[in-house]
Amino acid sequence: MPCYSIEGVVPVVDPSAYVHPTAVLIGDVIVGPRCYVGPNACLRGDFGRIVLHAGANVQDTCVMHGFPLQDTVVEEDGHIGHGAVLHGCIVRRDALVGMNAVVMDEAEIGAQSFVAACAFVPAGMKVPPRSLAAGLPAKVKRELSDEEIAWKREGTLTYQALSLRCLESLREVAPLAQVEAGRPRVQSTPVRSLIATRRS
Repeated sequence: MPCYSIEGVVPVVDPSAYVHPTAVLIGDVIVGPRCYVGPNACLRGDFGRIVLHAGANVQDTCVMHGFPLQDTVVEEDGHIGHGAVLHGCIVRRDALVGMNAVVMDEAEIGAQSFVAACAFVPAGMKVPPRSLAAGLPAKVKRELSDEEIAWKREGTLTYQALSLRCLESLREVAPLAQVEAGRPRVQSTPVRSLIATRRS
């Protein structure tokens, strides 16, 4: 992976974490155990510290950055969806930030809360635990159900399993010229969208 020190500060990646080879880590970045960092994610610890606690995932094209002397933190089992931007904020334990959402400086996403896809969480906003925040700017809409929190937990476990799958089997290869007979499917943990779980 592109991994850079700055002023002698070198990123740290726990051996049980998976960081995709196209993700970029710069300076004061700490990636904890069982974390997943997806393709083209950028964790820039060139001003403030970037911390992923155990079991957190930061998916493809996410950006984490902050002002000097400011930590940007995803706590244990935090789940950061594709394309999200975190800047100088804290995402508490088992919380979810949806795809393409932005969470600004000194905002705090409470434990087991959700930030909806494409939401903008303004600087300094505090989202209470077990809450849904959505909108531009984000507002707290309601308390989350046990079903929703369980669904999020299942998704996070799937990403923790993906870290192991990637460490064990992900390799760069040349593409095939055509689809082979009996083409296999990847053997991922089955997980469904929240809307699909509600239909069953």
